[in-house]
Amino acid sequence: MTDLAPFHIAFPVDDLDAARHFYGTVLGCPEGRSDADWIDFNLYGHQIVAHRVDRREAVAGHNPVDGHAVPVPHFGVVLPPAKWQALADRLIAHDVTFVIEPHTRFAGQPGEQSTMFFLDPAGNALEFKAFADMGQLFAT
Repeated sequence: MTDLAPFHIAFPVDDLDAARHFYGTVLGCPEGRSDADWIDFNLYGHQIVAHRVDRREAVAGHNPVDGHAVPVPHFGVVLPPAKWQALADRLIAHDVTFVIEPHTRFAGQPGEQSTMFFLDPAGNALEFKAFADMGQLFAT
């Protein structure tokens, strides 16, 4: 996993100005190319693209994971612990409402991780997580 390639994801939003503020200002993602109907953002080296579409329900459902109802679908990035904490602090400072508050999941078990879930203004669910031991990323 030392040569990770940047991923690309395109996701729907109903308001590009709100997406620009949330991803650019709140999350701190540098903006790349844009058009009247889409905006590229750099999410920790990954290309994410907000595409303007008519409103839809972004969260299709939830699955139980370690005592929490995890929204599906969702996307995000696995960060080093210090960057994860800095992001959690940044989100708190911007009064972001968490779907699942920052916490440790699977404590004392294989795959122990810090995680948090929140929604963007269009209702897309995001999860950011961190592992003290990256070797646990795919632990069974």
